Amino acid sequence: MRYLPHTQEDIDAMLQVVGADSLDALFATIPESCCCRLAMDLPEPLNEWQLNDHMDRLAAQMATAPQYKVFLGAGSYDHFIPASLTYVRNRSEFVTSYTPYQPEISQGTLQAIYEYQTLASRLMGIDVTTASHYDGATALAEALLMTVRKTGRKRVAVSSLVHPHYRRVVKTYFDPTGYEVVELPYTKDGVTDLSAVDGLDDLAGVAIQSPNFFGCIEDLAAAAETAHNKGALFVAAFTEALAYGLLKSPGSLGADIVCGEGQSLGLARSFGGPGLGMLGSSKALVRSLPGRLVGKTTDLSGRPGFVLTLATREQHIRREKATSNICTNASLCALTAVMFMASVGGTGFRNLAQLNCDKAEYLKAGLARAGLDPAFDTPTFNEFVVRAPAGFDAVYQRLLEKKIVAGLPLAPYYPELSDRYLLCATETASRDDMDTLVQEVTS
Repeated sequence: MRYLPHTQEDIDAMLQVVGADSLDALFATIPESCCCRLAMDLPEPLNEWQLNDHMDRLAAQMATAPQYKVFLGAGSYDHFIPASLTYVRNRSEFVTSYTPYQPEISQGTLQAIYEYQTLASRLMGIDVTTASHYDGATALAEALLMTVRKTGRKRVAVSSLVHPHYRRVVKTYFDPTGYEVVELPYTKDGVTDLSAVDGLDDLAGVAIQSPNFFGCIEDLAAAAETAHNKGALFVAAFTEALAYGLLKSPGSLGADIVCGEGQSLGLARSFGGPGLGMLGSSKALVRSLPGRLVGKTTDLSGRPGFVLTLATREQHIRREKATSNICTNASLCALTAVMFMASVGGTGFRNLAQLNCDKAEYLKAGLARAGLDPAFDTPTFNEFVVRAPAGFDAVYQRLLEKKIVAGLPLAPYYPELSDRYLLCATETASRDDMDTLVQEVTS
């Protein structure tokens, strides 16, 4: 009854109302060829205590902090979360709120989204930000679809240094559309080869991630100029929002659309989710933005208030006119992000970003002394790629046995980089832990 609340009597009563004799009769219109009559191959049921033990055993197979020292970023970053944030976010009025369709009873939720849009726009250096999306990958796919809608062209170029998972999501979105996705190669310096854009025509958009998947900082101003020279829109993506506490915002460097992952802004890693898709654009593109926007207005009495505006989702307007039929806003995650940004403030955000950069440079220097030289000379933020000597695979496994995760092997994503590893150090990496990693590599 805990998981299956309907009794047989409930089911019989419902079937009687719809005029069906059985559940099979209810689905009789489905062709036999589409039905699977095989029994479900499931293990015997467990009681609650057995199930908890089973889940504990599964969890023990995962390398997680603090039991493991994890020097792994690659799109998901370990950051300290203020205790005040956790307390306030978990208040019931925030956790239980849903889409604010009725503004007269949803002013708190609408204001929270508006505040998020405001701070996110400042962070990304862009005019308008949406109420949020599923995650960074879907935000990128939506951004590229924006370029197609706005320009009427059918080809987009995406850097091969955009997160591999993001590129797979873009491919999933674009495959049924007939639009073409071209990948741009990277240079020996670990940045996107912008010269490859010159040979491409009919481009709707060009997408570059900075810091890119190698942790290298891209020249976004040059990328924007390259895209605009081809008559395309420039999309700047990111996986580490904290980087823009130090780096110039993408919007200030010429990006037409900015999108990425906001997990670093107060959200726990949680084995990969939930995330926070951040997406914004210049004012000229505001009517092409998917999802929700919250605006500030006044009522008939002149009192300030907040409302959903420029709603272009299929739930609000005709499907053929919608900018997206599959997006939503991650409202609680966006609320968490705005609480985080408000908690640390502008100065704290900048100091935290500097600490991340300094920690990574400390680890990079230590590993270089241990024989793992940086693979690229390009400046990085809080993660970087090292070139490992022959036989490092065995060292990597030995470190795992000692509960140290020495980064991410790049070979599964970039086969030509079979000897390269991507490592990350945020403010949560202590000097002792980093020194231990360096010592274990040399031992």
